[in-house]
Amino acid sequence: MNLARHSITATNPIQIFDTRFEADCQIFTTTTPAGFAVYQTWPLKLIRKREFTGGTLAAVVPCHTSSLLFLLGGGRSPLYPPNKVVVWDDAAGEEVAELEFRERVRGLACRRGWLAVSFRRRLVLFEVGETIVRRNEFDTCDNPRGLLAMATGAYSTLLAFPGRQMGHVQLVHLPPCIPPSPVGPPPSVPPSRPPPPPSKHPVSIIAAHESSLNTLTVPPSGRMLATTSSRGTLVRIWDTLSGKLIRVFRRGSDKAEIYGVAFRPDEKEVCVWSDKGTVHVFSLMSGPSNRHSSLSPLASLIPYFDSEWSYAQYRIPAQASHISLSSSTSSSRPSTADVTDEEKCMVGWIEAPSDRSEPGRDPPMEYQLIALTYSGGWYRLSLPQGTSNISSPSTGGTPLSSSPPRASSHSRPRTNSVSSITSRTDKGKERERDRDRKDNRELILQEYRKYGRWDGWG
Repeated sequence: MNLARHSITATNPIQIFDTRFEADCQIFTTTTPAGFAVYQTWPLKLIRKREFTGGTLAAVVPCHTSSLLFLLGGGRSPLYPPNKVVVWDDAAGEEVAELEFRERVRGLACRRGWLAVSFRRRLVLFEVGETIVRRNEFDTCDNPRGLLAMATGAYSTLLAFPGRQMGHVQLVHLPPCIPPSPVGPPPSVPPSRPPPPPSKHPVSIIAAHESSLNTLTVPPSGRMLATTSSRGTLVRIWDTLSGKLIRVFRRGSDKAEIYGVAFRPDEKEVCVWSDKGTVHVFSLMSGPSNRHSSLSPLASLIPYFDSEWSYAQYRIPAQASHISLSSSTSSSRPSTADVTDEEKCMVGWIEAPSDRSEPGRDPPMEYQLIALTYSGGWYRLSLPQGTSNISSPSTGGTPLSSSPPRASSHSRPRTNSVSSITSRTDKGKERERDRDRKDNRELILQEYRKYGRWDGWG
């Protein structure tokens, strides 16, 4: 009997073109060859689906939790030309407007009352109401990714997009975002009031990186800006009012493509994910939460050792595309067998009940992460034990987590030989990688499900 290795390939694998959260991560949209669907983020639930037979979509951009969606055609047989943005009312199940341009649309961002459309070298701004009115146009540097970011919180004003020079970010302030209309009985907490106007004029340009930008992210308030470059090693956090650099986080020592950055709703943490298949979590609070290099005394000579590293991470398991039948037993299979490429994913923050509550008491709400992979995986991840991630309106300055084990930071006698220091750089980086494995705490997988098919999943 021939027991040679065989492969069984799925006859109907999940194929997802695009998936994205709305501003508050309460819902997300996913685009497949069959059409698109809208899901409740947590608990995972299929809200509605739309199937099309005339072509495929590249993306479906939700506008908060309203029924208004912005559709982009794409794929081998696009449903709409790539130079069009179609406004779709999902409550009525029909197109209500379309915007046609002279070139391919690269990116979209929206909030209540406003829509921004990015192209290769420009950005066009629209006001969305009973009618859609073109309000402004801005020139940008070469922007093939269509990068732009818009603050979506109540009374926020910020719109960020690449400037005219490579690595620069231009900041534009729009009219304040209208808060959502209350639904149901009056809330017990009084509605938030508009913030006072800034005492000085906010900056309009931030020289963020020397190389080309890879991602732009702002929190709902628009008070900060997260930028990454094509090098994929650093995440820089900026104050959008003063333009000052607040923090610099290091994702890793090797080059990577960072897919995205997401601020926690209370702006105390950020998560970063890349093509390395890992989700990193960094603290924005003052304190020893993030890991630092044991060679930080050498930071004045080698800036690499002055970096802040994530205090927690999670590796998204790669989904095997087939089942292997081999004559060898699983115990004799090497750990590197059937290694598949890492998955592309999208990550967002939610509030969910904690599983670490005391008996007899209602579990407190805490911040958790939802990771959506392009092969249909839905992961709910909680922060490690010992971190202060309880959902609270307080924005105090206490550290978010207990300090992980760190090497002693006592001062060391410096040598006058710079060459001897630089010769130890590679050894220092190897030591950092070993320390990553020891000190870094894993995010906890709370739940795993599948999404992306119309056959009952979700």
